[in-house]
Amino acid sequence: DWYALILANGQHNIAITGKGTINGQGRDLAKNVYQMWKAGLLPQNAKKYDRPDERQRPQIIEMTNCQNVDIQDVTLKDAACWVQTYHDCRDMLFDNIRVESTAYWNNDGLDLVDCQNVIVKNSHFNTADDAICLKSQDSKSSCNNILIEKCTIRSSASAVKLGTASYGGFKNITIRKIKIYDTFRSAIALECVDGGVLEDIFVENIVANNVGNAFFIRLGHRNQAKPIGVVKNISIKNIKANILNAKPDKGYEMQGPKPDERYNLQPASIVGLPDHYIQNITLENIDILYGGNASKDTAYVALDSLQNVPEREKDYPEFDMFGELPSWALYARHTEGVTLKNVNLKLKKGDFRPAFVFDDVKKISATKTFFDDKSGLPHVVLKNVQKGHFNLKQIKGGNRESESLKDRRILRLGVCSDIDFD
Repeated sequence: DWYALILANGQHNIAITGKGTINGQGRDLAKNVYQMWKAGLLPQNAKKYDRPDERQRPQIIEMTNCQNVDIQDVTLKDAACWVQTYHDCRDMLFDNIRVESTAYWNNDGLDLVDCQNVIVKNSHFNTADDAICLKSQDSKSSCNNILIEKCTIRSSASAVKLGTASYGGFKNITIRKIKIYDTFRSAIALECVDGGVLEDIFVENIVANNVGNAFFIRLGHRNQAKPIGVVKNISIKNIKANILNAKPDKGYEMQGPKPDERYNLQPASIVGLPDHYIQNITLENIDILYGGNASKDTAYVALDSLQNVPEREKDYPEFDMFGELPSWALYARHTEGVTLKNVNLKLKKGDFRPAFVFDDVKKISATKTFFDDKSGLPHVVLKNVQKGHFNLKQIKGGNRESESLKDRRILRLGVCSDIDFD
């Protein structure tokens, strides 16, 4: 069971509206729970973190199996744990809410677990964990038919995340017109690691300033008791982001944890598993500025040793889970059906890594795709790539070069077939 200030189970026609504030007083409450935990008055969890787990710290709102839920205009402030969680709820509206919760660890702004028919719009989130997080804990259910739009987000984790709990999955999700800033992890994270299905996801019109990663798409196999899941049919359009050489969540009381491994700035990435491909990904009208200035003294993956990038199929999914990645702009592995159109990738300072690494990828189409000439050589690495059409050009002095990429700037490894550049 979970603790919360407001609890509902099996209820219909619930509304929390008005311009008031519900203050969870999370700092004082978490301190009190921690003292009880240290004194042995609460069960001792086995986690590596020296603090009570999520179930021992109250939320502000917890609803289960409810229908027709209307949350409008209210401010939710400083929970001791997740701010608000909704399990197996249907027909929900979140409109013009404000979440300001930076009091303690695990301050997710909004968790939707196996919910259907949900609209989240016109809202502001500033949270010391994932801001909007969709989860699926029931293999026979899913998050389905959800619209997230016209929101402003700051997070010390990820701004909008699907996963990590992904037993049933996520279907028909639209994320659009979102402004994201000073966010430690990914602006958009799409993760499926527990055997579910993640499909028909539409992301568009996103502006992300000072984030750790633009987007991260992952198919993993954390839940070894279940077959490997499916990730397919994802469209990401009209994205403008910058990834800077700074700690994006500076100023948070609870900042994101230091990584286990050293790495340079991370590229956007699409990573499946051997023989289990992420399928049908469209990237269109993408504009990302990277800080660059990578150093081999920080971390380095030799291009003839791409197999050294670990698979980590059982690990918790996160954009930095692989440590150093061998490209600065886009890294794709175990994918089938990748379309890039009008993609612009720039560097503030040079990077020794290539712009693109495609490893075990089938059916790539990259047209009107531009990358900075401060990129390392070779600019493109293809390893075991089948059926690829590339129209790649450099950006020189802020201008797009008319000349297509010359073959000498491309490294082919393994078996590559049906590849053409124009």
